[in-house]
Amino acid sequence: MAERKHRAVRMGIDVGGTYTKCVAMDNETHEIIGKNEVKTTHDDENGVAAGVVQSFKNCMRENGIAPEDVVFVAHSTTQATNAFIEGDVANVGIVGVAGGGLEGFLAKRQLALKDIVLDEKVGRMIKVFNTFIKKKMLTEDLINQNIDDLLNQGAQVIVASMAFGVDSMDEEIMIHDCAEKKNVPVSMASDITKLYGLTRRTRTAAINASILPKMMATANATESSVREAGVTVPLMIMRGDGGVMEIGEMRKRPILTALSGPAASVMGSLMYLRASNAIYFEVGGTTTNIGVIKNGRPGVDYAQIGGHDTYISSLDVRILGCAGGSMVRINDREVVDVGPRSAHIAGCEYACFTPEEEIVDPQIEMVSPKPSDPADYVTIRLKNGKRICFTNTCAANVLGLIDEKYFAHGNASAARKAMQPVADKMGITVEQLATQILDKDFEKVNACINALAEKYQLDHDSMKLVGCGGGAASLVPYCAEKMGLQYDIPENAEVISSIGVALSMVRDVVERVIPSPTQEDIREIKKEAADAAVSSGASPDTVEVHIEIDSQTGKVTAIATGSTEVKTTDLLKECDENEAKELATQDFGPMVSQIRLAEKTDKFYVYQGERDGKQPIRIVDKKGFIKVQCSNGKVVKCAVQDYKEVVESIWKDVAVFKTDSILRPDFFVCVGPRVGDYSAVDLEQIFLLMDLDLGDREPEEEIIIVGSVTEI
Repeated sequence: MAERKHRAVRMGIDVGGTYTKCVAMDNETHEIIGKNEVKTTHDDENGVAAGVVQSFKNCMRENGIAPEDVVFVAHSTTQATNAFIEGDVANVGIVGVAGGGLEGFLAKRQLALKDIVLDEKVGRMIKVFNTFIKKKMLTEDLINQNIDDLLNQGAQVIVASMAFGVDSMDEEIMIHDCAEKKNVPVSMASDITKLYGLTRRTRTAAINASILPKMMATANATESSVREAGVTVPLMIMRGDGGVMEIGEMRKRPILTALSGPAASVMGSLMYLRASNAIYFEVGGTTTNIGVIKNGRPGVDYAQIGGHDTYISSLDVRILGCAGGSMVRINDREVVDVGPRSAHIAGCEYACFTPEEEIVDPQIEMVSPKPSDPADYVTIRLKNGKRICFTNTCAANVLGLIDEKYFAHGNASAARKAMQPVADKMGITVEQLATQILDKDFEKVNACINALAEKYQLDHDSMKLVGCGGGAASLVPYCAEKMGLQYDIPENAEVISSIGVALSMVRDVVERVIPSPTQEDIREIKKEAADAAVSSGASPDTVEVHIEIDSQTGKVTAIATGSTEVKTTDLLKECDENEAKELATQDFGPMVSQIRLAEKTDKFYVYQGERDGKQPIRIVDKKGFIKVQCSNGKVVKCAVQDYKEVVESIWKDVAVFKTDSILRPDFFVCVGPRVGDYSAVDLEQIFLLMDLDLGDREPEEEIIIVGSVTEI
């Protein structure tokens, strides 16, 4: 019998509100080997973990994947977010510590947290109990006494938080060890974040601790099932900021998994679609998630949980209440709004998915989908007694915007019949009604995209919309045309989240406030971030660290990313110069002319063109990823030993002089297989950051430096 060929498989499982979907991908080519979906197991005794394991095992069985083939397995989870929404949280006891004098007086007040309200309407909250110990009195006996007091009051988990604990963790570690000896779940504030801000840090740790018991039970159930299936690689969990971490790390910081649903889709767009600059849309039935990818990095911000600011980084995703299945709201004259209620809330089918022959004698029937809703949502009662409604998907089908290949394609004639009585009532055509419907969505989408474009300084000329999710075709083409933007709805759009999980990198972030950082400070924080990524499961050889310095606040951020094994994407097919030029030309769009190869190394091509007196630039790597877009700039190739002179000359040449300020360029440097990006207020800081990356390279090595003109 022929010997079975070994293959390396990556598996990603995304837990959605309705379905849990598993995708198996070839580790070398990133081709999809197989998919499986099961209904999300909200009501199982093991919660959503049961569905994760079910879809994982089905996918392995159906596609003949042996346990030893699996080199990577990860899943996103709604568990943390659901725990907050449903109030399935533990009572928290805080052991606060601070020095004496004024410091102790102020810290005691900052550490004394009130109950953390998650939903005011229904009184859902995390119960918090407090105790305080002066630093000089800290002994194991006193700590144990305080923990016992908190447990007697009703605390189920403990938080250790000390004023200036980010500078020295010893006291928090003492409290942690005492709680662990008592088998009480415990969270250290300085483990969650290294930023100052005692109240916010303690609150973030308390929110984290409140879901520890629930998350640990789920993690244990999932991990043991994956082990039973014979898979020996570590089980990874998706974080809200788009990275993954080992399940052991999740047991310490489960809060990092909150909001990991939208993160999975963004990472799928980034890795699988090579979308390095895009506004990303995931259009479901009820909501649309919109996020940003800029120069290969997703937009990230601090998450709010239950309206409370935290120090937890998550992808900056805006959620809009208009999507594929949103119902239409009308008065006698016009469309008033679209959404936020969707057809399934009202128990209705979409008109465009209803058999055309059933749509006989359609009559308008106004409803409130939920008791507290206004009664201006329109449904259509049919002769057979069935009630249906028309949605964004129906409007887009009527206008002929949805290609047959898309999930949202339906029967335009059926939709037209259902919409006719409302069009007649308003004295307009069905097409005009469909246009009014999509215009209401466009107003919301346009405002959201403009806010993101301003926040992330996106260049309109380089923006592209990427549509994912089953309802993508109902909104994306219309909005893209109105905004004058290119768009793309990729193959496998409906499982892009699972793909995002399968292809995710390990990610860890360290943040510190360091006014005027030295090279030594930066080197230390870089090392700390790299070590954190390795302890979260990254292979040391793959870790890269990106440094950001906020000159106004003195905050230094080190973002470390790496893969779980060395050869994750090495074998992706390389593109030649012609293919790279074609990719750059597509990305430049039709308004850019005279596109030429400005410079190249053995890993990168840099293309430049002309548009309205500006010289836009694209950096394309050998795998076909567009790593950097800039709308105007300068490209210079030089040896490492000469980089300072080149940078200084670009610093002066492409500065933009305003009446009250000088805008300096941002820099991108193609060195070896990576692109470093650097922005700072002064030249010394730029050199400080570049030195860390270039200091150990050969002096004669050729690099490409791009100076991007800042115009905002």
